[in-house]
Amino acid sequence: NAFYKSDMFTCISSNGTNCHRISDGRVLLDEEGGPALIVGFLAQRHQYGVILIDRDLQRYNLSACHEGVVAASSSNSSSHFNGRNSLSSDWAFCQIVDSSCYDEEAMVYYIHASADHNDARPMEKGLTTGWCSWYHYYSDIDHDSLSKNADILEQHQNNIGFNVCLIDDGYMASWGDWNSLKPGRFMKDGGMKVLANTIKAKGMKPGIWLAPFACDKGSKLAKGHPDWIIRNDKGRVANSAHCGKYFYGLDATNPAVRKHVYDTIRRAVKDWGFEVLKLDFLYACCLSGNGKYDNTMSRAEAMYLGFRTIRAAAGDAFIIGCGSPLGSAIGFVDGMRVSCDTGPTWYPAFPLPWWDNGTLPALRGMLRNTLSRAVLGHRWWHNDPDCILLGESTKLTDVEVVSAASIVAMTGGMFLLSDDMEKVSESRLSVAKKIFPLTGVTAVPLDLHSAQNGGMPSILRAWCSDESTVINAQQKEVRKTEGLPSSWSSDMLREQASKLECEVGYSPGMIMNPYSRERSCFAVAPGLGTWTVVSLSNWMDHSNKLSVSFSALIWHSYQDYLSTGTPTSKEITGDTIERVFDTPGEQTESGFHVFSFWESKYSWVPHQALVGNDPLVKKLAPHETEIFHIKPANPTRPQYIGSDLHFSCGFEVQNFEWSERSVKIELKNDYEKKGSIFVYLPGGRGDGENKLENLSITVNGTVTPDWCVIAKPKIGVHSAGSPKPTHYYHGNIVKVQVSVAGSSGDGDGIVHFNF
Repeated sequence: NAFYKSDMFTCISSNGTNCHRISDGRVLLDEEGGPALIVGFLAQRHQYGVILIDRDLQRYNLSACHEGVVAASSSNSSSHFNGRNSLSSDWAFCQIVDSSCYDEEAMVYYIHASADHNDARPMEKGLTTGWCSWYHYYSDIDHDSLSKNADILEQHQNNIGFNVCLIDDGYMASWGDWNSLKPGRFMKDGGMKVLANTIKAKGMKPGIWLAPFACDKGSKLAKGHPDWIIRNDKGRVANSAHCGKYFYGLDATNPAVRKHVYDTIRRAVKDWGFEVLKLDFLYACCLSGNGKYDNTMSRAEAMYLGFRTIRAAAGDAFIIGCGSPLGSAIGFVDGMRVSCDTGPTWYPAFPLPWWDNGTLPALRGMLRNTLSRAVLGHRWWHNDPDCILLGESTKLTDVEVVSAASIVAMTGGMFLLSDDMEKVSESRLSVAKKIFPLTGVTAVPLDLHSAQNGGMPSILRAWCSDESTVINAQQKEVRKTEGLPSSWSSDMLREQASKLECEVGYSPGMIMNPYSRERSCFAVAPGLGTWTVVSLSNWMDHSNKLSVSFSALIWHSYQDYLSTGTPTSKEITGDTIERVFDTPGEQTESGFHVFSFWESKYSWVPHQALVGNDPLVKKLAPHETEIFHIKPANPTRPQYIGSDLHFSCGFEVQNFEWSERSVKIELKNDYEKKGSIFVYLPGGRGDGENKLENLSITVNGTVTPDWCVIAKPKIGVHSAGSPKPTHYYHGNIVKVQVSVAGSSGDGDGIVHFNF
């Protein structure tokens, strides 16, 4: 009586009893619902498991699928082997997670257990920023077009540090004949090796696309080795699906096929010199059917053999998996496509059926999967969300391009462009510049299990903090033991988890402890403080007013959460930010600075908003995303509010220092940047008018007139127990135009305020 079905793992949660009565546009948070049940298998090396659930979510069944496996010898068996006497499953996993732990995705404990079980090492080879030929040229590529784009990427190295240039499908005469090149399109002498060396000479790693377990019907391989092709139970060629054409799947249980795959990858890496491999349609080696070389192997075991062959041949090359069962790839790939193909339209374009927007090529489907699988990033591998398309040749609006960039940036995956770079406008290219460099930080989707718009989460949350150095030092002592002490109570564990989510910075080269929150915290320069980064998205096809309660916006410890609870939003009117609030504490008595990154808009929100239990409210256009920075205000000292240089509003800063009459900001100067920074400068205390007197600002050693005051917040400060402010501070939000040459030289990117 199965009603729901999921491969490998699933998470079932309650999103609250009143979810169908919400009418004010409030984003339902997972933590407002009940506990979650996580069930699944730790690996897919023995079998492809499936989870079956009844309609009422009362009965669950974990099944290990061994269909077609010859379990015992028989006289009429066509197998080369005598069968096997026993079958085994992968380890199963089951856990109930309390809802109050939802300041991190409920599946995090399972994801970590699976990563450890499969020996995943996602942080060993750094982050990927690059270009891929596919979405502009598709299969119509040649030496000249690839070289031209490599030249342009080199020209942009000073503002977007491209480190990969990837040649996608289209260079070979046929799939399967990987050493063949399309005649007249590539150099006869050394074709692919020449391209790889050209890319290396421009300071990038060369990458190449292969489908090692696939071949075309008319390929020389298919004609010469028909026994390598998987066949179904009726003796016909097994169905490999349709990707614009039908193709054949090669049998990974056959040693000759594995040698072919090994030689193909070895040629690309050793003979041609490619350092990044995008390996596609990997599922083709484990298609259903008993027409295989070794029928004693399950499909999962065949895929496991395939991945072992791939990794052995690739050596240290960076492998991007694509079109693969997820669990099979853990521990073998460095990056993994976690979404369907993107496309030049929001919904699948004709002749594709537009209503099937979950799996067919389109931006919406790409974003949906990127959000729902964000939890896998930097735990199993680097998530590959697919490419960002900037070119005006697409039908994507400016708002949709910004949304795509925002989700890629907030989820912290690989960052690939795929346009004819010669035709990308400066305005579209500036979007990419604002999410570079990559941070390695992955925000947490707070409504993954509660999303009502086709399963697309609307809110992501991360942190920025300058406390990482201290906390990392403390954590080293914890890591000396093998896990956290078993004597710790669950309350202590949750409090520790909430604390670390705010205060611990990203640490490359380390498999994260499930109780830490390093992956969702930007480590920023000393003096910048700690604040929340929240993206809010409207995935509807019409404008929509969204509101989010305070628990999604402001960090709180577990004990604070227990004492205050989660308020219910009340109806709010207005199209802009109305209210945002936090649990009581020393840092929140002066309210909050709220900065919206893409709009470059500032608001100050008073402490009194806490009393009213009011949410953040924002009206967004169709498919629009905005990124908010919510920082506790300190009216007595200068504060860095943000910039339009980098979406994190802090990652771009090397150092922040201040005294009673001056501020010094050092911007990172390894890449060229132009834009504005926003700084809070304190004024006087009292009810008098606030004025800036004798303010002088220098940028890169030269006094600049390019600054202005965009807001003059009158910040009320509450004493303990007082319902009204006891006194006020006047302040100024100063916007300054800055430029960074990217020379890494002394004085480049330094801004001085003297007042």
